[in-house]
Amino acid sequence: MKKSLLISLGLGIFMLPSSKAQKISLTPAKVVPCQVTVTQAAYKGKTALVLQMPQPAANEKTFAVLKNTSFHNGVIEATISGQPEANAGEDARGFVGIAFRVAADTSQMELFYIRPTNGRVSDQVRRNHSTQYVSLPGYPWERLRQETPGKYEAYADMVPAQWTRVKIEVKDETAKFYVNGAEQPALIVNDLKQGKDLHGSVALWIGPGTLGHFTDLKITKLD
Repeated sequence: MKKSLLISLGLGIFMLPSSKAQKISLTPAKVVPCQVTVTQAAYKGKTALVLQMPQPAANEKTFAVLKNTSFHNGVIEATISGQPEANAGEDARGFVGIAFRVAADTSQMELFYIRPTNGRVSDQVRRNHSTQYVSLPGYPWERLRQETPGKYEAYADMVPAQWTRVKIEVKDETAKFYVNGAEQPALIVNDLKQGKDLHGSVALWIGPGTLGHFTDLKITKLD
């Protein structure tokens, strides 16, 4: 009976006592920046890490990688905020998210991010692009949208420059992305492009023209 119950719970097994939950107090000393600057500041009632991109980046590796972190399967939770910089172009959306299974040389990673300015616009197509999954190398958003429209992005309510709670559940080749405490995921990916065996770090990610804030990071490892 107990065995069948655990199987029926699926990803709920992440929260069993055998898993290892770790709340991480984010400071600049705990991350390694890649094509971003990292500072610490008070923001909307919380102490947060602030990520900015001082100049156009050479690629999508625009993040701050947590030191001494290895993640494969489990749950990542954080509170994040993204907004376009004052001088950003009209295509800026406040791109902000969490990368996981980031390889030591940053050659591979999986990533969920949000486009906060899309959350409440009147254009339904833009609203449908509020959440996004990408995978590097080989699977930027442009390719995924062109080859499989609508499969790797979805709508969720959000507001730029406000705190958004996110949760990522990862099990082998499947990942689920939850927004603002919703019981159901906004986005489900059943075929993580880098495969089920990749282990790596967790990273705080921003996209072009973004001012990003991160706090309340918690990582629960299954293995």
